[in-house]
Amino acid sequence: MSKVTLKTLSRHLGLTEGTVSRAINNYPDISAQTRERVQQAASQLGYRPNSNARRLATGKAECVGYVLPWQAGNTIAEPFLGELLSGISAAIADIHWDLNLAVARSAKDELAIITRLAQSGRVSGLMISRTLVHDPRVEHMQSLGIPFVTHGRTASSDSHAWFDIDNFGAFREAVGHLTQLGHSRIAHIRGPLEYNFATSRLAGYRQGLLDNNLDVEPELEANSDMSQNGGYRAMRYLLSLSVPPTALTCVSDMVALGAMKALREQGLMPGRDISVIGYDGLSIGEHTHPALTTMAQPLEAAGKRIGEMLLAVIDGDNPGAHQELWKATLTCRETDLPPA
Repeated sequence: MSKVTLKTLSRHLGLTEGTVSRAINNYPDISAQTRERVQQAASQLGYRPNSNARRLATGKAECVGYVLPWQAGNTIAEPFLGELLSGISAAIADIHWDLNLAVARSAKDELAIITRLAQSGRVSGLMISRTLVHDPRVEHMQSLGIPFVTHGRTASSDSHAWFDIDNFGAFREAVGHLTQLGHSRIAHIRGPLEYNFATSRLAGYRQGLLDNNLDVEPELEANSDMSQNGGYRAMRYLLSLSVPPTALTCVSDMVALGAMKALREQGLMPGRDISVIGYDGLSIGEHTHPALTTMAQPLEAAGKRIGEMLLAVIDGDNPGAHQELWKATLTCRETDLPPA
């Protein structure tokens, strides 16, 4: 089958190539009736506009960039990232844009990648994740003048577009759920506190204790990186306490999986002996033994919304008008039970 060109489409419709081109690109001087007629015919015939010509006409790269956040041991195969990127791709696929995925090898490299992408003209906007409490990437993108959206907030996010989940509320709810089950000695495996989400989740955990007249005990807060190994080491520490916890909340599902491994090595069953609640709602948690209870965030839907917000900012919307906070959902599986 021969390729459907602009000339083919114009002959089919009996319109000039200029009129067809302007109708496809939604120019306001073309009537709504003509635009609809042209776009319907383009869809039926399988017409795809020449991307280079279209980019020259609109002045937009028709590509957005996602800079994979750097952290030690980061991997592009991380389940969290896969679901998020699936949603972002869905948002930009609707308008036939492309996604440029850049992988940083260090924190300094992240800033260099942002500079290179912003100044190259190859992308019209950028997205970043795992925001820090004080994030130099945000200030850097603002200084470069490139449209952007952050997946997560910082200590001061009033002036830019962001999408976030209520991390504080999620962990407050998780602790409240455990106390309703009868737990009073509840631990928390926290992430690196330079991340804004980690500080918010820790604050929510502490508030959950206070809500239920429980003391905040520093020995019940264990440090971890965002990996299974980190969760494993943190759980080993908690089990070494003279009075171990009967339940714990974990900064992420991956950390929770590591904690569950440590429990099983000691002959303990997650849920039956020590309750465990993770965070993210990754599908891998459904297939653990037992299945992991989690505070689920809609990762794919979040990615799609982030992509939509970035496209709106690229089109000239006020970034401050695009700030959304969604809720996580308690997803009870098999690791939240009353104390043994």
